[in-house]
Amino acid sequence: MTLALRVEHLRKSYGAVAALDDVSFEVERGEVFALLGPNGAGKTTSIEILEGFIARDAGSVEVLGIDPGDRQHLRGLRDRIGVVLQELAVESFFTVRQVLERNAGFYPHPRDVEEVIDMVGLSEKSDAKVKRLSGGQQRRLDIGLGIVGNPELLFLDEPTTGLDPAARRTTWDLIRHLAAEGTTVLMSSHYMNEIEALAQRVAVLSHGRVAALGATATLGGRDRSEATIRFTLPSGVAASDLPITPWRVEGDTVEVRSDDELRALHALTSWALEGHIAVTGLSVARETLEDIYLALTRGDRAEIDEEPDDTKARTP
Repeated sequence: MTLALRVEHLRKSYGAVAALDDVSFEVERGEVFALLGPNGAGKTTSIEILEGFIARDAGSVEVLGIDPGDRQHLRGLRDRIGVVLQELAVESFFTVRQVLERNAGFYPHPRDVEEVIDMVGLSEKSDAKVKRLSGGQQRRLDIGLGIVGNPELLFLDEPTTGLDPAARRTTWDLIRHLAAEGTTVLMSSHYMNEIEALAQRVAVLSHGRVAALGATATLGGRDRSEATIRFTLPSGVAASDLPITPWRVEGDTVEVRSDDELRALHALTSWALEGHIAVTGLSVARETLEDIYLALTRGDRAEIDEEPDDTKARTP
């Protein structure tokens, strides 16, 4: 079996609100896959159905070959998955090691607890009580609880919220390490640079539907979009003297837009080299993932509460 997840025509409503309306996607084993969308778009509902925490109304779902709606096999499935929620209910008077040791006991083949503590960067806090941890340290503990069971599939809901830049990059490295070991990762995040750094493929949800699905680098045709070339106008050179026509000049910054950036760059660099002219601050950029995401979700409905009241207090 090469698929870790298969979702076909998934539907879920809360009263008159359709949280999911005919959602379909697949995730390969060992892949880092991202679900994106504004609040209320259906991300949390999708993840909770995949985890087996709520029932779907229609459609089919397979997680590691098992239907998470089949209560007979749900316990076996949960032994094989890890969950990192936005907030986990953890006893505040336990130490980091005690919490991880207890949760490790729930799984048939857990990771070594000391290894997990080191992986999430809490070695110096291993004997500290949870209530003494900072918000960022508690978030690292959340991730530790998600991986201590040595899962085949890891669900990450906003994994780096509350982390400083250094801790965020350490968490990125951890996710890459897990994926390299063969762990499948399904993540959601509002940090577009995080998705670009980690996810091979993305599904963007809007109004409970899949607005776009594909490789992160090519989503929405961003690899074929017009390129913007920026550089600093050389001293003593007027914009009209440039070998390529500027789209905009603001102060000393020149912007050129082209659908053939190779030819435009060749013209600029050849002119600079032949004239011994220094061109500084040169960069080339296409539409970002954030640009595509905002275009796809523009006009999305206002935020709704798509979670049961006890969702944030549950434990996997």
